[in-house]
Formats: sequence, structure tokens, C-alpha cells
Amino acid sequence: MERLAGEIGERNVFRPEALRAAADYIQEEWRGQGYQVIPHWYTVSGGQWANLEINRLGSTRPNEILLVGAHYDSVRGSPGANDNGSGVAAMLELSRLFAELTPAVTVRFVAFVNEEPPFFFRRKHGSEAYAKMARARGDAIRAMVSLETIGYYRDEPGSQHYPPLFQLFYPRQGNFITFVSDFRSRALMRRAVQAFRLHSDFPLEHIATTRFVPGVAWSDHWSFWRQGYRAIMVTDTAFYRYPYYHTRKDTPEKLMYPAFTRVTAGLADTFATLALGGPDNESA
Repeated sequence: MERLAGEIGERNVFRPEALRAAADYIQEEWRGQGYQVIPHWYTVSGGQWANLEINRLGSTRPNEILLVGAHYDSVRGSPGANDNGSGVAAMLELSRLFAELTPAVTVRFVAFVNEEPPFFFRRKHGSEAYAKMARARGDAIRAMVSLETIGYYRDEPGSQHYPPLFQLFYPRQGNFITFVSDFRSRALMRRAVQAFRLHSDFPLEHIATTRFVPGVAWSDHWSFWRQGYRAIMVTDTAFYRYPYYHTRKDTPEKLMYPAFTRVTAGLADTFATLALGGPDNESA
């Protein structure tokens, strides 16, 4: 977290040296964990930018893929600690743990570039290019998980906000992690929820809903939905909870590290369960 959001800080195409420094840091960490890093380049805003991929090959069903991703850029004007340094930090820890496991299916980790505006709503973000490439080459991605803003938790009543009517069904305190899916991916989400709750007592809420609810599709999982893959987002609910969302105050000391650590540990066990048993028995 300190390296990404403290030392490198704001990282996007408007600060290209910082964005490339973040990519170099992720690659250095992954190589140190023993992985071969595969960069996937695409052109946008007059430059070449890379989605970064590593794979832990499956032992019995290597052609089936569980993909865990997080974007490593930050919005303009923000050092991007929670959004999305937290997702990247968790992904680096998960990949470190998976280096010691032998999954049944291939577990793929991808660091996506250029998720933030102006690219996301123009459909020129890195995960859009990656998901199109994956579909074109026939990658059997059985499940995709986007780690998006997962480091902020509060116990005070009123610390959690929602779109209209959702507050009738969910807690008022923002002390939980959330699994989010569209209707097509809800079976995957339910398997992930079951696995998380089996291994962790950290508070968890989940929802399968329409993609039009504000925030539900606002991360890299949306790119995979658009290509027909099943995908979910793991999030602390971002702007519905985090007061420093997309501001210059999104700095490393704002995160709640004990809770963030528990969430990451729960996710590690969740993904291990999915990778050993297979994340999806249905066709992609």
C-alpha cells in the first residue's frame, strides 16, 4: 500500500511515469514470487499500456480458469490507496499464497490498467481490451472476480449508505465486505459466499441485481459480463461508504488494516476452495 499510494501516488496516463512505475512494481513482486509475467499491450490516448497476467497452472483441469483481477491505476487527482491500491495489495498477497498451492483449475491473476475515467465509460479501459482478447482466443474463464476498493470498514451506525430502498435490507454500519453479481452470475456468487463463510467469520453481505444500479457494474467485472463470462465484484462498497473516494485524501493511513487483513485471508481460502473444486460446473 505504501509503495503504490504513498511513494508512487497518483498513477494514470496523465502521470505516465507513475503508471509505469506501478506496473514495474507489480511485475517485480510477481517475479519474486516465482511467476512469469505476461504483458498484454493495447493502445489508447496515444500510448501503449499493459494489462499484466500471471498463471498458476491447474493440475487436472488446466484449461479452465479462475481469474482474479484488480486495476492498478488511480483516478486523476488521487493517490488511490483504497481505490484501488487495496485491491492490488490483496491480489499480490493472494498470488503469493497460491504459489504454494496446487489448484485443480488454472488460477490467473491480472492487473488491469486504465480502469478509471475517462476510459471506463468510453469502453477503452484495460479490462475491456483484455476480456475481448480472452473471448477471441477462446479462454475458458469459468469465473472472474474483480477486487475493487476493499480496505475501509466502520462500526458506527450510519456509516453505510445505499441506493434507494437497499437500506431496508442491509446494515447501517459499514463493517462488512460485499460480493456483487448480476443475475446471470448469481450461482457463482453464491458458491463464493458459501466458501467465504465456511472459512471466515468476517461480516459478509451479497447481492445479485440489475447492472443499472449505480456502482454495481463500475469495475472490471463489467468487461467480462459484456463478453458473456460469469463475474463478480468484491468491494467495501466504495463511494457508498468511503468518504475519501476519488479524492486527494485517499491515502494509505485511511485504511483499516486489521479488517483488511481478515478480508484478504478469507478471500484466500475462498479462492482456494473454488480452485480446488472448480468455480463453475456450468458452461461459460
